[in-house]
Amino acid sequence: MTTVTGNYSSYSSSGTQSTSQDSATSSGLSSDFTTFLKMLTVQMQNQDPLNPMDSAEYAMQLATFSGVEQQVKTNDLLSSLAAQFSLVGMSQLAGWVGQEARAAADVWYTGEPVTLAPNPVANADRAVLVVKDTDGNIVSREELPVSTDPYQWLGGDAAGDPLPEGRYSLTLESWRGDEVLQEDTVEHYGRVIEARGGSDGIRLVFEGGIEIAATEITALRSPP
Repeated sequence: MTTVTGNYSSYSSSGTQSTSQDSATSSGLSSDFTTFLKMLTVQMQNQDPLNPMDSAEYAMQLATFSGVEQQVKTNDLLSSLAAQFSLVGMSQLAGWVGQEARAAADVWYTGEPVTLAPNPVANADRAVLVVKDTDGNIVSREELPVSTDPYQWLGGDAAGDPLPEGRYSLTLESWRGDEVLQEDTVEHYGRVIEARGGSDGIRLVFEGGIEIAATEITALRSPP
């Protein structure tokens, strides 16, 4: 099942809190605005005709009145824009769901081939794919072409038999002669089943509950 959710501190929860706070602030300002207007009207009606209000003081009060009015309008506009931005954000998140995203993350193996995007070190003469289970045990070591071309990992164990369905970590060892130059988590394509907006930014959920930050996604494609 594909879903777009919200805990969304930035979209739902935070958005709701922000909207509530903005509404409360706007309501308070509107109340102050109305009270100020009533006070100014009463003051004008009850001033001593023989000793009217000083023109400079009156102008200052009018300026204050105008400033409060503008602040109320500004807050209303900001509240409206915040609501619109929240809807746009959720719409963008919905576009991720069902797509295949590429990232350096664990793989949820279901028996179907997984597209890998290996990136061996430039001067390596061998590339070895190391597969570990959730307990950290090595279940397979597989020679890969020393290339950045996509590679279809079939999910075989050390004997070549299919691995059971589950979560695995894939690491690429770049070798030169008898020396391991570098070890890197292998990027792969996984299907996005959920997108979340939160206080720590947008996060995507792959099959198997594998979660990753949207900033770590390096490519996006439609399912083949």
